[in-house]
Amino acid sequence: MTTSQDASSQNAHDLTAAGDGGVASFRTAAEAVGWISGLAPVVGIKPGLERMELLLEKLNHPHRRLRFIHVAGTNGKGSVCAMLASVLRQSGYDVGLFTSPYLTSFADRIDYNGEAMPDEVIVRLANRLKPLSDALADSEWGPLTAFELTTAMAILYYATVTFPDYVVWETGLGGRLDVTNVVTPVVSIITNVGHDHMDLLGDTLADIAREKAGIVKAGVPVVSTALAPEAAAIIKETAVSRQATLYQLGDQFSYENRGTQEEAQAFDFRNLFRGLGEVRIGLAGPHQQTNAAAVIMAIDVLRTYYALIVDEADLREGLSRASWPGRLELVSREPRILLDGAHNPEGMAALAEALRQGYPRDKLNVLIAMMPNKNHEDALRHILPMVSTLVVTEPDHHRKMGAEALADVARRAGRDAVGAASVIVEPDWRKALEKIQSLAAADPEESTLTLVTGTLYLIADVRSWLLERKTSDKGW
Repeated sequence: MTTSQDASSQNAHDLTAAGDGGVASFRTAAEAVGWISGLAPVVGIKPGLERMELLLEKLNHPHRRLRFIHVAGTNGKGSVCAMLASVLRQSGYDVGLFTSPYLTSFADRIDYNGEAMPDEVIVRLANRLKPLSDALADSEWGPLTAFELTTAMAILYYATVTFPDYVVWETGLGGRLDVTNVVTPVVSIITNVGHDHMDLLGDTLADIAREKAGIVKAGVPVVSTALAPEAAAIIKETAVSRQATLYQLGDQFSYENRGTQEEAQAFDFRNLFRGLGEVRIGLAGPHQQTNAAAVIMAIDVLRTYYALIVDEADLREGLSRASWPGRLELVSREPRILLDGAHNPEGMAALAEALRQGYPRDKLNVLIAMMPNKNHEDALRHILPMVSTLVVTEPDHHRKMGAEALADVARRAGRDAVGAASVIVEPDWRKALEKIQSLAAADPEESTLTLVTGTLYLIADVRSWLLERKTSDKGW
């Protein structure tokens, strides 16, 4: 009788035999990235860890040489990762930072000490992975996805090229079946649980929480800021079943808002170990205080369990210096243009609260695009009551939602809003951007805030266009 371990070893042997004869000859990073990116619309998403585990076995398990901090959640996980990396670097540690999607270029998502992965390394690692990927594609397992290859490339970069002290490791989608879940971290963080990717993760918050809680490993401490009762209950249940100590916001740690402004905010923090007053953070929006509290709690867990050395001064400096593009990012002051990738109900609720607390204006004009399979009507209800003009467009992406379809959703969502926003439809995002900029220019006497929101694919293009006058790569 063949055991699953025997089968896995045989598969790895077959992969070796098939892959050793493969030839990969990428000469430039553009060629390598083109190969990986080209798989996204063709192969799509394949939840599950089997192909990734098989690939890592062939590579001699490079992930086992690294210390990961694994971060999952519906919203806020990227901000938590950015703040964690900033604090660790400020404290003298070498840090890998793996995030998704990317806003500017493919290499940005695989970061080491604040620098994107170099082009020559992309070429070298892609040439190492291509024969193995081809062998898998010809086997019963089928082709690797773009995200699986990118995750494998990140692991190889950190384990064989840069050797960081810690890798801050963001999930792609969910947690339990996300390919990043092949690692065993030193601490897990779950930021929150909201209504997103419900076509893949489940219809209820409890279902989605169960997927997010899949990153919790036996005996590995977990920090959670998920407050919805049904989600918090699932995370607690999972932690208990896996004998993982849980640090839950509202129980083992807490914070109190000390004031929020457009580009400055502070809070008091307290946990089982200490209290910190007037903690200042650079990221905008009151929801970032929750994310920063998760970071402090995780740092203190690492200090307690792993003798991490982070002085209070470095903690404060790291939090205040952290930045995360595309999240309440003011990319222009005259005129005022704000970018925020809110694309689900919880994200829009946080955005609306941030606008109320920290962004005074006479008029708010919004440019928006979305991807399909989201709760758009529930999301838009949070922000439409404060919008003067809504310009609806489309992201430059193969899975985009049509502008007319989104405009219909916006009209339905805005029917009950007082002073309902006028809706303009322009599928071409560049023309839509020009239109919303002209609206602000037409009222020079008024204080107008222009907001670009929705899918990060739109944020990426608008950001690159406004700051560098070029379009971005297509992140995923």
